[in-house]
Amino acid sequence: MLDPAVAIATSALMSTVLLVLLGSLLRSGIAGVLEWFAANLGMVIALLLILMRGRIPDTLSVLAANMLMALSAVTYYAGCARFLGRPARWPALIASLLPLGVALVYWRYAVDSIPARVLATTLFSAAVCVALAHLVFRHRPRGRSAYPYWVTAVMACLFALCQLARGIYFMTLDGVSSPLMFASTGSVVLLVASAAIMPTLSMSAMMMVHDVLLADAREAANRDFLTGALSRQGFEAVARARLAEAGRQHSPVSLLIVDLDHFKSINDTLGHAGGDTVLRDFVRVTQTQLRRSDVLGRIGGEEFAVLLPATEPDDALRLADRLRNAVTARPAITAAGPCTYSISGGLAGWQPGETLDHLSTRADHALYEAKRSGRNTVCVHQATSRASALPSQDSVEWASVS
Repeated sequence: MLDPAVAIATSALMSTVLLVLLGSLLRSGIAGVLEWFAANLGMVIALLLILMRGRIPDTLSVLAANMLMALSAVTYYAGCARFLGRPARWPALIASLLPLGVALVYWRYAVDSIPARVLATTLFSAAVCVALAHLVFRHRPRGRSAYPYWVTAVMACLFALCQLARGIYFMTLDGVSSPLMFASTGSVVLLVASAAIMPTLSMSAMMMVHDVLLADAREAANRDFLTGALSRQGFEAVARARLAEAGRQHSPVSLLIVDLDHFKSINDTLGHAGGDTVLRDFVRVTQTQLRRSDVLGRIGGEEFAVLLPATEPDDALRLADRLRNAVTARPAITAAGPCTYSISGGLAGWQPGETLDHLSTRADHALYEAKRSGRNTVCVHQATSRASALPSQDSVEWASVS
């Protein structure tokens, strides 16, 4: 038969290992990691106090140890809440510990009953696990891998069931309340499951952190470091996905390609630092004109693309003209002084079945026409044939002039 002390010591060792691993993530700045670290630290101390039962007062090995484990549980919950962008609600979490503390004191000093104490602690742990599963399931991030969040929620539910089973099991034991109750086969099996709660949930927490770090890495790879707009690679990946979605939903899409006029002269006059400031300023101005569903990317040195889902060319043209006016109305403030600049744009409406490359080619043709016509202008490329037709079979229409 497995000695209960072995199960507790093993859990303490696992929590210690995870404490070290979580400590390595403290510098990541990810919300919730500090709470998860503190939860494992509290669990290690609590388990060590339990292992010393008989050699230290019951006030420490029973009351303090169980209350510290309960505090670790709610601290883990608070970490998950912060990680998911929810308030931790510490006053409510601390208040939830009070009934458990009263129960432990009563069933130790007023009526010494190990089954009653186990039932109180397991009911508390089960409640925290259920609350945790609900929190993670309801508030898991959308648009990201669901796997680590489902694992956390499912494991929390399983541990809640194990805790309930352990509490019920102890209430069925007959005889005088004695520490020997912990040595029965059923007790040891359920104790092993209970001892695995914090280490397992901590591993789930690290999976969620890993998901965030991967998402951040992908985001960094898909972002232009200078302006914050999507990189060309990131823009094309998102644009192709949006075009596929538009094809399924039979909704319109427009593509606007914008070029900053005479940008070489800006660099020659203000230096590259001034030119960089102008590029960042343009992105800030553009973002104020776009909707959340619109996609902005930097596809060249001073060339940007804006994908406008659910937007007909006429509506896209009005947005492009607003952007053009907003840019000319607000000089960029650089270290060398204010810089007034303008933009030229080429616009094309997506045709069902058309590839992003072909759509971009048509928008590029419209941009070339805008530049050839004097700049500070937006032109629209109107397709006169099927989407599979060559660009040379299409026509370009004037859309807006300065």
